[in-house]
Amino acid sequence: MRSVFPACRAVALATALTWLLATPASAQTPAGAEAAAGRVVAGGAVPDEATKAEVLARLRELYGAANVVDQIEVGGVVSPPNWTANVQKVLSPQIKQVKRGQLSIDGTQIALYGDVSDEGQRQQIATTMSSGLGQTYTVKNGLRVPASGQDLLDRTLANRIIEFETGSATLTPKGRVILDEMAAVLPKLSGRKIEIVGHTDNSGSRALNLALSQSRAETVKSYLAGKGIEPSVLSAVGVGPDQPIAPNDKEENRARNRRIEFRASQ
Repeated sequence: MRSVFPACRAVALATALTWLLATPASAQTPAGAEAAAGRVVAGGAVPDEATKAEVLARLRELYGAANVVDQIEVGGVVSPPNWTANVQKVLSPQIKQVKRGQLSIDGTQIALYGDVSDEGQRQQIATTMSSGLGQTYTVKNGLRVPASGQDLLDRTLANRIIEFETGSATLTPKGRVILDEMAAVLPKLSGRKIEIVGHTDNSGSRALNLALSQSRAETVKSYLAGKGIEPSVLSAVGVGPDQPIAPNDKEENRARNRRIEFRASQ
């Protein structure tokens, strides 16, 4: 049987179940069935109506009846001993922690794919799933931890410097181009706070540099807010010359120190 999140595919002499969970509307199941966002599409084949009813009841208990799409067929397969009971064990509440997922149960072969928040969760879900199934069952852990929000910010910035007019908090055209790119990716960091940190080199007084770095960070915050980023997720701070990434011994290095950083947090 196959479903969008837990799924089971029809295989001769073996019961198969497959389903997709919380899949974007553009994603498709292996059979080509499109799943609406937040829906669980269950498909594949099971041996009888009773098995189908038990599987669907469990999915509806976990995700809500309105969110489960039934594409399960009956007949043409034979299930291993205690297969339905073991499927119930696999469908534990922990599985709801998987996003954009797919679970395939093909006889005694189980494969789980999707995104989880951290490595500990990735291991724990697979361990819980395999416990109590017996040695005849194998579980393939295809879960992954997506790149963190900080990685996305760093890749977008790509070690480039957001430029300002000399001695001021006015963005240059090149600086605005980079911020336009940042504004395009920030909505992907849903639920995270973004700290904008302004830095300067050590030319001039520390007090003036602290004020300039704060003003530049505030300018970046205002620019991003103007591009539709919710101001409440943005904060701005200036640290002046206190956190250099290069010696302030020549202009090339001082230019590297005059920068804006983006830091993602929960």
